[in-house]
Amino acid sequence: MKRILLTLALGTAVVVAAAISFAHTDDHGEGVKVVSNYDIKEKLDGKDSAVTVVEVTIEPGQQGVPHRHPGPAFVYVVEGEYELGIDDQPTKRFKAGETFYEPAGCLHRVSKNPSDKGRTRLIATLVHPRDAKEIAIPEPTEK
Repeated sequence: MKRILLTLALGTAVVVAAAISFAHTDDHGEGVKVVSNYDIKEKLDGKDSAVTVVEVTIEPGQQGVPHRHPGPAFVYVVEGEYELGIDDQPTKRFKAGETFYEPAGCLHRVSKNPSDKGRTRLIATLVHPRDAKEIAIPEPTEK
């Protein structure tokens, strides 16, 4: 019984530590909080995979940094408006209640709250390899 409790405690500590490492607010006013993370049976490009659900909050007029995801993302706009630009496609605007999809590995070059009044809030579901070190990989900046 003690071994089971110890295993559960260690497992919980690992999940909490992982959630804390994914939660952040960057210098541009974009906050990311992990809602859940699960290992799943399905494979992604032949690899064991997981799914992570995050809540993204962007303050008025702010934007995130260009980045890529190691797997596909399915996003629901909960509140406000959101401006999205991926790869070389035209930038699109989404309003609360709308959804969009981002293919794995694409350059998420624009991630912006175009409003000067209210915040933007998104729920993103990302499928990714279990061994992914990051679920949002910042694009290197040119110097």
